[in-house]
Amino acid sequence: MACLGGSYCVSLEDRVSALSKMPKLKTKSGAKKRFKITATGKLKAGVAGKRHRLISHNGKYIRQQRGTKVMSASDVKTIKTYLPYGL
Repeated sequence: MACLGGSYCVSLEDRVSALSKMPKLKTKSGAKKRFKITATGKLKAGVAGKRHRLISHNGKYIRQQRGTKVMSASDVKTIKTYLPYGL
C-alpha cells in the first residue's frame, strides 16, 4: 500500500493496472455530427450543395439532393477511423 500524502492510499496492483491500460481513442467531433450508421452498418450523410445559391440549380437537382445518401466504400474506410467506437 503506497500512500501519496494525506489519507490517499493506493495499492500496488491498482497502480500497475492503471498504468498498463491503453488510452481511450477520441471520436472526431465533426464526424459524430455529420454521419449516422444504419442498422446494416452502412454510413449515411447529408448531401452537399443544398445550403445556398439554389436558384441557379434546376428543380431536378434540388429534388435529388433531398434527404441523405449512403457513403461510398472508399469514404467509409476513412470515416470509420474517425469513429473508433461507432456512434
